[in-house]
Amino acid sequence: MDAVIWVGLSTVFATLLGPVLAVQAQKFLEARRGLKDQKMRIFSTLMATRASRLSPDHVQALNMIDLAFNGGSRSRQRTETDVLDAWRDYLDHLNSRFNEQSADRWNEKQNEFLITLLSSMAADLGLRYDRVLLRNGAYIPQGHMDIESEQHRVRRLAISVLSGEQPISMNVTGLPVDPQFVKSQLEVQAGLASVLAGESSIGVHIQADNSPPRTIGHNS
Repeated sequence: MDAVIWVGLSTVFATLLGPVLAVQAQKFLEARRGLKDQKMRIFSTLMATRASRLSPDHVQALNMIDLAFNGGSRSRQRTETDVLDAWRDYLDHLNSRFNEQSADRWNEKQNEFLITLLSSMAADLGLRYDRVLLRNGAYIPQGHMDIESEQHRVRRLAISVLSGEQPISMNVTGLPVDPQFVKSQLEVQAGLASVLAGESSIGVHIQADNSPPRTIGHNS
Protein backbone atom coordinates (compact mmCIF):
# COMPACT_ATOMS: atom_id res chain seq x y z
CA MET A 1 0.00 0.00 0.00
CA ASP A 2 2.76 2.40 0.91
CA ALA A 3 4.54 1.67 -2.34
CA VAL A 4 1.41 2.40 -4.30
CA ILE A 5 1.01 5.74 -2.51
CA TRP A 6 4.60 6.73 -3.18
CA VAL A 7 4.28 5.83 -6.83
CA GLY A 8 1.11 7.88 -7.07
CA LEU A 9 2.67 10.87 -5.33
CA SER A 10 5.74 10.65 -7.56
CA THR A 11 3.52 10.61 -10.61
CA VAL A 12 1.62 13.67 -9.40
CA PHE A 13 4.78 15.59 -8.59
CA ALA A 14 6.32 14.64 -11.93
CA THR A 15 3.21 15.75 -13.73
CA LEU A 16 3.08 19.08 -11.92
CA LEU A 17 6.78 19.90 -11.74
CA GLY A 18 7.90 18.44 -15.06
CA PRO A 19 6.89 21.43 -17.23
CA VAL A 20 8.29 23.87 -14.68
CA LEU A 21 11.64 22.11 -14.53
CA ALA A 22 11.74 21.84 -18.30
CA VAL A 23 11.14 25.57 -18.68
CA GLN A 24 13.83 26.37 -16.12
CA ALA A 25 16.28 24.06 -17.84
CA GLN A 26 15.48 25.69 -21.17
CA LYS A 27 16.06 29.15 -19.72
CA PHE A 28 19.36 28.02 -18.23
CA LEU A 29 20.56 26.64 -21.55
CA GLU A 30 19.46 29.78 -23.41
CA ALA A 31 21.28 31.99 -20.90
CA ARG A 32 24.48 29.99 -21.31
CA ARG A 33 24.13 30.03 -25.10
CA GLY A 34 23.49 33.78 -25.08
CA LEU A 35 26.54 34.41 -22.88
CA LYS A 36 28.75 32.33 -25.17
CA ASP A 37 27.39 34.17 -28.22
CA GLN A 38 28.23 37.49 -26.55
CA LYS A 39 31.75 36.29 -25.79
CA MET A 40 32.16 35.12 -29.38
CA ARG A 41 31.04 38.50 -30.74
CA ILE A 42 33.56 40.31 -28.55
CA PHE A 43 36.35 37.93 -29.52
CA SER A 44 35.48 38.12 -33.23
CA THR A 45 35.42 41.93 -33.12
CA LEU A 46 38.80 42.12 -31.40
CA MET A 47 40.28 39.66 -33.87
CA ALA A 48 38.91 41.59 -36.85
CA THR A 49 40.15 44.96 -35.54
CA ARG A 50 43.41 43.94 -33.84
CA ALA A 51 45.37 45.79 -36.53
CA SER A 52 43.30 49.00 -36.14
CA ARG A 53 43.07 49.50 -32.40
CA LEU A 54 41.75 53.04 -32.54
CA SER A 55 38.54 51.97 -34.27
CA PRO A 56 35.32 52.48 -32.22
CA ASP A 57 34.37 48.80 -32.63
CA HIS A 58 37.67 47.68 -31.10
CA VAL A 59 37.33 50.03 -28.12
CA GLN A 60 33.69 49.05 -27.55
CA ALA A 61 34.55 45.34 -27.59
CA LEU A 62 37.28 45.88 -24.99
CA ASN A 63 34.85 47.68 -22.70
CA MET A 64 32.42 44.73 -22.90
CA ILE A 65 34.92 42.18 -21.55
CA ASP A 66 34.12 42.79 -17.87
CA LEU A 67 30.43 42.17 -18.51
CA ALA A 68 30.69 39.08 -20.72
CA PHE A 69 33.46 37.21 -18.88
CA ASN A 70 32.32 37.85 -15.31
CA GLY A 71 30.50 34.53 -14.96
CA GLY A 72 26.97 35.90 -15.10
CA SER A 73 24.57 34.36 -12.60
CA ARG A 74 26.80 31.32 -12.01
CA SER A 75 30.22 31.06 -10.39
CA ARG A 76 33.10 32.32 -12.52
CA GLN A 77 35.17 29.75 -14.36
CA ARG A 78 38.98 29.67 -14.17
CA THR A 79 39.28 30.50 -17.86
CA GLU A 80 37.06 33.55 -17.35
CA THR A 81 39.28 34.70 -14.50
CA ASP A 82 42.30 34.36 -16.81
CA VAL A 83 40.56 36.61 -19.36
CA LEU A 84 39.73 39.26 -16.76
CA ASP A 85 43.30 39.20 -15.40
CA ALA A 86 44.73 39.60 -18.90
CA TRP A 87 42.29 42.45 -19.61
CA ARG A 88 43.22 44.32 -16.41
CA ASP A 89 46.94 44.06 -17.26
CA TYR A 90 46.22 45.34 -20.77
CA LEU A 91 43.99 48.15 -19.49
CA ASP A 92 46.66 49.26 -17.01
CA HIS A 93 49.17 49.46 -19.86
CA LEU A 94 46.78 51.37 -22.12
CA ASN A 95 46.32 53.99 -19.40
CA SER A 96 50.07 54.44 -18.92
CA ARG A 97 51.85 57.43 -20.45
CA PHE A 98 54.71 57.35 -22.95
CA ASN A 99 56.86 59.81 -24.90
CA GLU A 100 58.65 59.71 -28.25
CA GLN A 101 61.65 57.93 -26.75
CA SER A 102 59.58 55.16 -25.15
CA ALA A 103 56.88 54.86 -27.87
CA ASP A 104 58.44 51.82 -29.57
CA ARG A 105 58.77 49.89 -26.32
CA TRP A 106 55.21 50.89 -25.35
CA ASN A 107 53.86 49.54 -28.66
CA GLU A 108 55.74 46.27 -28.21
CA LYS A 109 54.23 45.73 -24.77
CA GLN A 110 50.80 46.65 -26.10
CA ASN A 111 51.09 43.91 -28.71
CA GLU A 112 52.10 41.34 -26.10
CA PHE A 113 49.26 42.26 -23.74
CA LEU A 114 46.68 42.09 -26.55
CA ILE A 115 47.96 38.70 -27.73
CA THR A 116 47.75 37.35 -24.17
CA LEU A 117 44.19 38.65 -23.88
CA LEU A 118 43.09 37.11 -27.19
CA SER A 119 44.76 33.81 -26.31
CA SER A 120 42.91 33.70 -22.96
CA MET A 121 39.59 34.46 -24.64
CA ALA A 122 40.16 31.73 -27.23
CA ALA A 123 40.89 29.22 -24.45
CA ASP A 124 37.68 30.16 -22.63
CA LEU A 125 35.68 29.68 -25.84
CA GLY A 126 37.29 26.33 -26.56
CA LEU A 127 39.12 27.60 -29.66
CA ARG A 128 42.68 26.77 -30.69
CA TYR A 129 44.75 29.75 -31.83
CA ASP A 130 48.51 29.83 -32.12
CA ARG A 131 50.12 32.90 -30.52
CA VAL A 132 52.25 33.39 -33.63
CA LEU A 133 49.10 33.55 -35.73
CA LEU A 134 47.55 36.02 -33.31
CA ARG A 135 50.67 38.20 -33.58
CA ASN A 136 51.27 38.07 -37.32
CA GLY A 137 47.93 37.05 -38.79
CA ALA A 138 46.39 40.52 -38.97
CA TYR A 139 46.36 42.54 -42.20
CA ILE A 140 46.09 46.28 -42.52
CA PRO A 141 46.79 48.34 -45.68
CA GLN A 142 49.83 50.60 -45.56
CA GLY A 143 47.60 53.59 -46.20
CA HIS A 144 45.61 52.89 -43.04
CA MET A 145 48.83 52.56 -41.05
CA ASP A 146 50.05 55.92 -42.42
CA ILE A 147 46.76 57.61 -41.51
CA GLU A 148 46.83 56.21 -37.97
CA SER A 149 50.46 57.27 -37.52
CA GLU A 150 49.73 60.75 -38.82
CA GLN A 151 46.77 61.08 -36.47
CA HIS A 152 49.05 60.21 -33.56
CA ARG A 153 51.59 62.83 -34.66
CA VAL A 154 48.96 65.53 -35.17
CA ARG A 155 47.43 64.83 -31.76
CA ARG A 156 50.80 64.97 -29.97
CA LEU A 157 51.77 68.16 -31.83
CA ALA A 158 48.44 69.83 -31.03
CA ILE A 159 48.84 68.97 -27.35
CA SER A 160 52.39 70.36 -27.32
CA VAL A 161 51.30 73.63 -28.95
CA LEU A 162 48.20 74.10 -26.78
CA SER A 163 50.16 73.38 -23.60
CA GLY A 164 52.83 75.93 -24.54
CA GLU A 165 55.62 73.37 -24.80
CA GLN A 166 56.20 74.10 -28.50
CA PRO A 167 55.67 77.34 -30.45
CA ILE A 168 54.09 77.60 -33.87
CA SER A 169 56.72 78.36 -36.51
CA MET A 170 55.78 80.84 -39.25
CA ASN A 171 57.55 81.35 -42.57
CA VAL A 172 56.13 84.12 -44.77
CA THR A 173 57.15 83.55 -48.38
CA GLY A 174 55.23 86.33 -50.05
CA LEU A 175 52.62 89.06 -49.64
CA PRO A 176 50.10 90.41 -52.18
CA VAL A 177 51.54 93.59 -53.84
CA ASP A 178 49.96 96.18 -56.19
CA PRO A 179 52.20 96.49 -59.31
CA GLN A 180 51.34 100.20 -59.79
CA PHE A 181 52.28 100.95 -56.21
CA VAL A 182 55.63 99.20 -56.63
CA LYS A 183 56.31 101.15 -59.84
CA SER A 184 55.54 104.51 -58.21
CA GLN A 185 57.77 103.69 -55.24
CA LEU A 186 60.66 102.82 -57.58
CA GLU A 187 60.21 106.11 -59.46
CA VAL A 188 60.27 108.09 -56.21
CA GLN A 189 63.41 106.29 -55.06
CA ALA A 190 65.09 106.88 -58.41
CA GLY A 191 64.22 110.62 -58.32
CA LEU A 192 65.54 111.05 -54.78
CA ALA A 193 68.74 109.23 -55.66
CA SER A 194 69.23 111.51 -58.65
CA VAL A 195 68.76 114.68 -56.56
CA LEU A 196 71.07 113.47 -53.80
CA ALA A 197 73.72 112.61 -56.37
CA GLY A 198 73.54 116.13 -57.86
CA GLU A 199 72.34 114.87 -61.20
CA SER A 200 69.07 116.83 -61.00
CA SER A 201 67.51 119.57 -58.93
CA ILE A 202 64.19 120.13 -57.26
CA GLY A 203 61.89 122.73 -58.81
CA VAL A 204 60.44 125.29 -56.36
CA HIS A 205 57.36 127.35 -57.30
CA ILE A 206 57.01 130.81 -55.71
CA GLN A 207 53.65 132.46 -56.14
CA ALA A 208 52.45 135.85 -54.90
CA ASP A 209 48.84 136.48 -54.03
CA ASN A 210 47.81 137.67 -57.52
CA SER A 211 50.86 136.94 -59.67
CA PRO A 212 51.48 133.90 -61.83
CA PRO A 213 53.83 131.30 -60.36
CA ARG A 214 57.58 131.47 -61.04
CA THR A 215 59.82 128.49 -61.11
CA ILE A 216 63.26 128.59 -59.45
CA GLY A 217 65.60 125.85 -60.42
CA HIS A 218 65.18 123.33 -63.12
CA ASN A 219 64.85 119.61 -63.64
CA SER A 220 67.26 117.79 -65.86
